[in-house]
Amino acid sequence: MEYIIICLAALIGSGLTLFSGFGLGTLLVPVFGLFFPIEMAILLTAIVHFLNNLFKLFLLGKSANLNVVLRFGIPAIIFAFLGAYLLSLLTDMQPLTDYQIGNHTFEIMPIKLIIGIVLLFFSLFEVVPSFVNLQFDKKYLPVGGILSGFFGGLSGNQGALRAAFLIRANLSKQSFIATGVVIACLVDISRLTVYSKQILNNQSQFDYTLLTLATLSAFIGAYFGNKLLKKVTITTIQNIVTFMLILFAVLLIIGII
Repeated sequence: MEYIIICLAALIGSGLTLFSGFGLGTLLVPVFGLFFPIEMAILLTAIVHFLNNLFKLFLLGKSANLNVVLRFGIPAIIFAFLGAYLLSLLTDMQPLTDYQIGNHTFEIMPIKLIIGIVLLFFSLFEVVPSFVNLQFDKKYLPVGGILSGFFGGLSGNQGALRAAFLIRANLSKQSFIATGVVIACLVDISRLTVYSKQILNNQSQFDYTLLTLATLSAFIGAYFGNKLLKKVTITTIQNIVTFMLILFAVLLIIGII
C-alpha cells in the first residue's frame, strides 16, 4: 500500500509542480512521513525532488532566464546550506515535552514542531486570499532567494515562496517554469550536500525499490505535465495538497506522527 500511495503522490505532485512551480516536496514530505520518521521523509523527498528536477531541466532548461537564476539562485544556494544545517541540529535534540492519550504516549519533538510550523506557513499561500495573489517586485529577487533557499534546506518546501517572487520577473510561462526548475536544482544540490552525511548513515534503511519507483512516477508526472502545460487547470489538486499540508502539519506539531 505504501508503494501505491507514495508513487501516486510523486506522479501527481510532479505534474502539479510543473504548472505551479511548487507541489512535489509539499506533497511527498507528508506522504513519506506517514511511513518514515520526519527527518528520513525529508531526505527521501530531497532525493526524488532532485532527480525529478534534473529530468525537468532536460525537458525545459533551455527556456530559463539566466539573469533571474543568478539573482535569485546564488542567495538561495547559500541559505539552503544554513537551513539544511539547522535541520541536522534539530534532528539530535531531545523532546520538548510529552503527553498521553489512553495508553499511547506522544512526544513534542523540536524538529517536528518547527517543520510543522513551516508547513502551516506555506499552506497560507493557498488558503488566505491576501497570500494567494501575493507577489513581490523583482528588485526583491535576492530576498526571495534567501527565504526560499533557507526554507528549502530546512523542510524541502520552498517552491511557493519562489513562485511568489518569480511571478513578477516578467517571464513567459515557459521561462517562469524553466527558471524555477533551475533554481530548484541549485537548492537541491546545496541541501543534499549537507544531507549527504545523514544519507550515508541511513542508507541501510532506504527502500531502494520504493525510491526508484517514486522517482520514475515523478518523471512520468513531469513528462505528461509538460504535454498538458497549456490545457490543465490545477485548482482542485492545489486544494487537496493544501488540505494534506495543513493536516500533516498539525499532526506533526502535536506529536501524533
